[in-house]
Amino acid sequence: MSNVVNILTFTPNDKNMRTNEGKGKIDSKVFLWYNQFTKVFDYPLFHDYRTILFLWFSMCVFMIIKHPYENNFLIFCGVWDHLNAQLPLYASYPNEYSDVNHYGPVFSLLIAPFALMPRPVGLFFWLLFLVSFLYVAIRYSDLSHFEKLFVFWFCSHELLNAMFLSQFNIGIAAIVVLAFTMIERRHDFWAAFFIMLGTMTKLYGIIGLAFFFFSQQKIKFIVSLLFWSVVMFVVPMLFASPEYVVSQYFEWYADLLKKNAENINTLAVGNMADLSTNISLLGFIRRTTRIFTYSDLWIIIPSLILFCLAYLRRDQYKYVAFRKMIMASAVMFCVLFSTGSENSTYIIAFVGVALWYCCATWQRSCYDIALMILVFIISSLSPGDLFPKVVYRGFIQPYAIKALPVAIVWFKLCYEIFSRDYAPKHSVDCPNCPNCHKEKRKG
Repeated sequence: MSNVVNILTFTPNDKNMRTNEGKGKIDSKVFLWYNQFTKVFDYPLFHDYRTILFLWFSMCVFMIIKHPYENNFLIFCGVWDHLNAQLPLYASYPNEYSDVNHYGPVFSLLIAPFALMPRPVGLFFWLLFLVSFLYVAIRYSDLSHFEKLFVFWFCSHELLNAMFLSQFNIGIAAIVVLAFTMIERRHDFWAAFFIMLGTMTKLYGIIGLAFFFFSQQKIKFIVSLLFWSVVMFVVPMLFASPEYVVSQYFEWYADLLKKNAENINTLAVGNMADLSTNISLLGFIRRTTRIFTYSDLWIIIPSLILFCLAYLRRDQYKYVAFRKMIMASAVMFCVLFSTGSENSTYIIAFVGVALWYCCATWQRSCYDIALMILVFIISSLSPGDLFPKVVYRGFIQPYAIKALPVAIVWFKLCYEIFSRDYAPKHSVDCPNCPNCHKEKRKG
């Protein structure tokens, strides 16, 4: 059980904590305080998956008590209602809700069971579905026991942030993890299903294609993607005419282009009133430099090249830790370089941050721990009630500072993924590794 906490615990003799000459010494009191703090997580309560379930389900109850009529959920229900009535899915309906829908037509079928319930009841079960979806995706993934627990606990507060807007971002995080798991288990048909479900719902699911090079059945994977794309495209036609559904896909494309332009132009015209969107590295650069005349492609293309450089290390493909890092990089990339990123979108990136920290095959340093603390405080705690509002509203929110710590993690990951060896470091003290058991038996 203590091995679950080893990922957090250090001793003054740890290799990564030794300082070189001229760099000073780390106060032993820091080690003492930190190790005493991490011992709290040795209690069995923190290692029981039922604790996570209880916590996450309790958050659903808390949310429904605090916000029984959340506006985004009303928009989602409207997608189903308007599809049935064959009304425009991307028009404004001020008598029903504020804002407009930005999800694909297939989302109408996903939300349908919850839209048919009374609104507060439907919202509760929608949130319950989302957290259960993410829980199942992580719980039954191929992550090790301590990796699962770390992801669960580290992402819990950001999950609460995402639940406040009841958006499908939680589902997207689950979809990416499930797509990765299916490819790892050679279930490419179902990996394609999850990727296309996410793509046809909110586009973010397309990042699952980052795992294509890890597929052992690439032809089957491509054919499955084509199959599910056709299925996802036509399935709304079971409830509406083909002409209507096709027209709504064109409207969806136009809506996404319009939304992207609005996210950029809101800042370009000097209107800093709407700070809820473009909370990304793109938004951070625009808001801090106050330069709005350039195209985001000047940032996106070099970053995409940096992301793709990892695929040159073909000798590392055979190591599962390397493949997990590709997943971590992909989920952070899609949030950091999207003008549509909001506070609630960061549940996707947080899964990546957690994987970056806990899936490394080497001992994380004190600087990595400091970076994780920074991510948690600035990128997760800051929008909440526990953080000073004057700091959040006066500094973090206007300049999209929420994106900065996650961006630092991503750039550090890009460096590590291109320079580190992800071969497993076996130890006789590792209880979960079959090779280590063999070594122990030989000893």
